[in-house]
Amino acid sequence: MMLTALGLMSGTSLDGVDVALIETDGRQVKAFGPSGYRPYTDGERSLLRQALTEAVHLPQRDARPGILRQAEHVVTIAHAEAVANFIVQHRISCQDIDIVGFHGQTVLHRPERKLTVQIGDGPALAKAIHIPVMHDFRAADVDAGGQGAPFVPVYHRALAQSLHREGPIVVVNIGGVSNITYIDGTDTLIACDTGPGNALLDDFMFREMHQPFDTEGRFAAQGRPDEAWIAQALTLPFFALPPPKSLDRNDFASLRLGAIAPADGAATLTAFTASAIARIVPLLPKPPKSWIVAGGGASNLTMLRMLRERLQPATVEPAGTVGWASDAIEAQAFGFLAARGLKGLPLSYPATTGVPMPMTGGVIARP
Repeated sequence: MMLTALGLMSGTSLDGVDVALIETDGRQVKAFGPSGYRPYTDGERSLLRQALTEAVHLPQRDARPGILRQAEHVVTIAHAEAVANFIVQHRISCQDIDIVGFHGQTVLHRPERKLTVQIGDGPALAKAIHIPVMHDFRAADVDAGGQGAPFVPVYHRALAQSLHREGPIVVVNIGGVSNITYIDGTDTLIACDTGPGNALLDDFMFREMHQPFDTEGRFAAQGRPDEAWIAQALTLPFFALPPPKSLDRNDFASLRLGAIAPADGAATLTAFTASAIARIVPLLPKPPKSWIVAGGGASNLTMLRMLRERLQPATVEPAGTVGWASDAIEAQAFGFLAARGLKGLPLSYPATTGVPMPMTGGVIARP
């Protein structure tokens, strides 16, 4: 049975809430609906940055001390507003939507402690939007010993199957953290985080240039990467680990560039992200033939150039060139995952998160 699912995603880049509608049975996507976006305000983003700092000390996943309670309230309201605006703009009735997939805002990801924390109140959101909400997608996986990330691979596989191209294909999502899905036919699905995505670069641009990000990679294009710094950073143990593996947004925040011109700093951090993605190739079963880039990094032309240099002879193309809505993919994915969760289908697998067996997940909140 096909379901109309609305997916919501607020990523580790802290930019805002993505909204996307799909029609799916949890196995394939029958139709793509419209998508939307509700940016976080400067004040909301500042509050979330504070929440990330305070979350480091969280003892358990349901604790909301201090600023975290306020941040959870703000995240919930932002998502409710995103849904309300989307429904009005596209003249959709609440009754026409079967399920909403609500990821929430990740503030801490420490699977080695069996701890992953996404703030956002699912029951409160369901009451506000008058639609059933599936939330808390990652907890069951982490409780069972999985990494709890990445969670989008099953959706990447559904998208890739429609391309009818020879594998292996890798979909790389460059958000705050970068993650890959390796797809080779219908049987082989491998996934992991590869390293920093836009988080280090965005934080650098915010500190140095008072800008939220490097638009189209224009600033990095003016600089020269510090290859020695990148080579040293890539000696960190994480990069030698085989998949599956996952990261917290701030796992590399302690890396410091030292005295460097701002354009060179942006170029170095962009190249670090690209180099970390390329570093996964020797750890995959076969060299990929094509790479499809989604997420915010797909709009960074300098990032795309650096990836092409490091991944040749494989092709590298942004998701938009194959007809995918790059900025909406993660939101679409959580609509897809909500449909799968409703039907008890697996959301994660041993080769995507390291969970012992295929796991479903998610918790339903009804209005």
